[in-house]
Amino acid sequence: MRWLLWLISGVVLGGLVHLGTVLALPRIASHNAYARIAATTPVNTVVPLPSALPGSAVVPFMDPAFATAVCRYDLSKGTLKLTAPVSPAYTSVSFYTPLGVAYYAINDRAAGRRVIELDLMTTPQRNELPENEEVTAADRLIVESPTVTGLIVLRAFAPEIGLMPAVGTALGAAQCRAQ
Repeated sequence: MRWLLWLISGVVLGGLVHLGTVLALPRIASHNAYARIAATTPVNTVVPLPSALPGSAVVPFMDPAFATAVCRYDLSKGTLKLTAPVSPAYTSVSFYTPLGVAYYAINDRAAGRRVIELDLMTTPQRNELPENEEVTAADRLIVESPTVTGLIVLRAFAPEIGLMPAVGTALGAAQCRAQ
């Protein structure tokens, strides 16, 4: 009976150590996706990522059927305006904190337009907007960032390899600029 108690204690302790490690790893990892992209991209500029080839992808788990571009943003000096034309098949825009936590995403179907346009700002910057503004929520999409810095990832799907240049052109026309 005593060995059973030791066995159960060992399994519980091992589970707690495993859970703690898994939860702490994103915070202590020094070579995460944000750090890799920050080394090669300027702030508040859309930069296309190279095609995902086996063993050479900038970010893990990139799909070769998607063209990908990123904008590393910094909201410390003001808000950001993102404009992304949609591709012929499918376009998505995702927002991440520097630790890799996704906090907002939109695709071309949800946007309902040929161009995805939105304003990115922190909660204090949002609170500084005038209350009596005549622009409605349908005219202006505002995304609140939980952090001052982060990543915007734009993905466009190419259902055939021949459509990859058109998809790349659509992503190349995307802009993220400070206002």
